Amino acid sequence: MAKTTAGQALIRSLQEWNIDHIYGLPGDSINNVMEELRKAKEQIKFIGVRHEEAASLAASSYAKITGKIGVCLSIAGPGAVHLLNGMYDAASDGVPMLVLAGQVSTEKLGRDDFQEINLQRMFDDVAVFNKTVQRADTLPDLLNQAIKTAYAKKGVAVLTIPDDIPVQEIDESLMYTSSVFREAQIVPNGEDLKKAVTYLNEAKRPVILAGKGALHARKEVEAFSERFGAPVVVTLPGKGVIPDDHPSNLGNLGQIGTKPAYEAMEETDLLIMIGTSFPYRDYLPEKAKAIQIDMEPTQIGKRYPVSVGIVGDAKEVLPWLTAHGAFQEDRHFLEKCQENMENWWRHIGKDEQKEETPITAHQVIPQLQKIVEDDAILSVDVGNVTVWMARHFRITNQQFIISSWLATMGCGLPGAIAAKMAYPERQAVAVCGDGGFSMVMQDFLTAVKYKLPIIVVVLNNEKIGMIKYEQEVGGHLDYAVDLQPFNFARFADVSGGIGYRVEEFEELAPAFEKAALATKPVILDIHIKEQPPLPGKIGYSQAFSYSKYLLKNFFENHEVEMPPLKKSLKRFF
Repeated sequence: MAKTTAGQALIRSLQEWNIDHIYGLPGDSINNVMEELRKAKEQIKFIGVRHEEAASLAASSYAKITGKIGVCLSIAGPGAVHLLNGMYDAASDGVPMLVLAGQVSTEKLGRDDFQEINLQRMFDDVAVFNKTVQRADTLPDLLNQAIKTAYAKKGVAVLTIPDDIPVQEIDESLMYTSSVFREAQIVPNGEDLKKAVTYLNEAKRPVILAGKGALHARKEVEAFSERFGAPVVVTLPGKGVIPDDHPSNLGNLGQIGTKPAYEAMEETDLLIMIGTSFPYRDYLPEKAKAIQIDMEPTQIGKRYPVSVGIVGDAKEVLPWLTAHGAFQEDRHFLEKCQENMENWWRHIGKDEQKEETPITAHQVIPQLQKIVEDDAILSVDVGNVTVWMARHFRITNQQFIISSWLATMGCGLPGAIAAKMAYPERQAVAVCGDGGFSMVMQDFLTAVKYKLPIIVVVLNNEKIGMIKYEQEVGGHLDYAVDLQPFNFARFADVSGGIGYRVEEFEELAPAFEKAALATKPVILDIHIKEQPPLPGKIGYSQAFSYSKYLLKNFFENHEVEMPPLKKSLKRFF
């Protein structure tokens, strides 16, 4: 029988799965795997990061961007611990990830050796597959099962490899598995489809709530919306389902949401959830009937008492419903929602069009919009920057990724690195607050090292801004939210990239124009005025809050200078 080493078999299996790059840091307990990666460096590129957290966040982002499995690697002990944040991000957002974790040699396992920790126990909460390789000849089979499980369960698979395993010889022919995976074809229940059509035909004020699971079904969502006269509200991970300037798009819902989206949910008599199990129950209608379409049966009715649930792909389900449902002749609800949204754009446009210093985040996003290419990938960090990007950036065909459910600070930069690795020909932009960026800024050096011309926009107010407002809303005084001033542009320069420091409004557009032409990684260090992330003009006493009570008070007291939807609808219903 032909012989090979377990390490060589590992590399061959990775190639069969079309894995062409891995993020991580080398070290003693993973060095035998690293040696095999060195030999295969033309086929599998190793991206050496400065911190393992950046590796796992990049792997998670890669999976969000491409739908393919993201892969990261670390030593045992401290390196493996550092991976956890990105692993939980992937698990929370339901994307496939493979973790190759080193471990002490098999003869030392359980002897409290140097850097030995119980990795299987540590990873057990986050992983859908979590095995330690006990015998060399099982390594390729376990790898196949790990990857299949990650794809099937849309989660994190961990393969822990003791250091002596990769160098041991195995028989090439003794393989029990293969690198083949197929998605199940789910056929929706016919009775559920018919019930849904009945609800759609009866509805007078239907509203669509579209999430991540509808991103691949833009044309189908647009046609469905037009057929039934239903405006579209999007979740944060669903931003981009339809363009932001589409006449039926009412923007986001919830803590980052718009007034038109909020009011449409208050008035609807039929909620249609597509590819989302929206977690914030307080922002959904109190008593409306509901249709939910989702590929995952466990998500149906998980957070809202739906009237009918359809298990299936939105791209297949929506055309059937569109074809079998009656055209909604009465367009008054849709038209009033559209009018409401036009008023909203005019309202927030007042802040965007100001030409003054100190700069506000509202002024920055339109300048970013001018230089962003139509197929760019936007990796957005969490915090106030999330609100500003969700509300002010008008997506056309760009891709928008974020740590949506774990909401971990520091996701922006690794996401941009992953974007450029996945699609070198596309523009990759990270939009970060100074707090989130400084958590991972060491890996700007990774972008420089691998010649990845990304653009990093740092909205710098020298504060952990969202936490400041959360403290104030809780009745507390600000504490530990001020950040030490730092020149991120200078940091970019000394790192081998390009930095632009922007303090005056007149500097803003030229800096973006230069960044768009750069062939090196760029940091735009933009100093912005401290401001609460709510729309329009508000005072200190109206500090930002995530609670529905304050948003309701804010919107219903008409402080955004817009007439309420309820008033516009009165003469029709």
